[in-house]
Amino acid sequence: MIGKTNDFLIVSKDILPEAIIKTAKAKELLVKGDVYTINDAVEKVGLSRSAYYKYKDGVFPFYEASREKIVTISLSLDNKAGVLSYVLNFIASVKGNVLTINQGIPLQGIANVSVSIETAGMEGTPENLISGLGSIDGVRKIEVIGQT
Repeated sequence: MIGKTNDFLIVSKDILPEAIIKTAKAKELLVKGDVYTINDAVEKVGLSRSAYYKYKDGVFPFYEASREKIVTISLSLDNKAGVLSYVLNFIASVKGNVLTINQGIPLQGIANVSVSIETAGMEGTPENLISGLGSIDGVRKIEVIGQT
């Protein structure tokens, strides 16, 4: 069932089948108003209508789905002084607006933190945000757990 948090992945489009990439392109053409019908969109990208209908409800660009919205991420951080501060400073440096922070008690040297970030006005893309957070020393794991 699509919609549960565990049903979504961030995957490089380089490894996706061509039909999924073309479905995303067709949906983008429709949203931008470059074409007005599904038939025109699939014809323009070279995709069958049946393939479009097969994938349309499960394919969308992460950037478009989260831009000017709220993204909630879960982080596993080393329980060292300053790691959470570095995370928050990085979010602020790209002009992400932190709405909530929830941190559990560290267990076995790892602190689990969830942060909700408003992406309106943020510099760069949410992918850049995730990548930048992943490069911070002490950040062990990052997972997008929700978007609105």
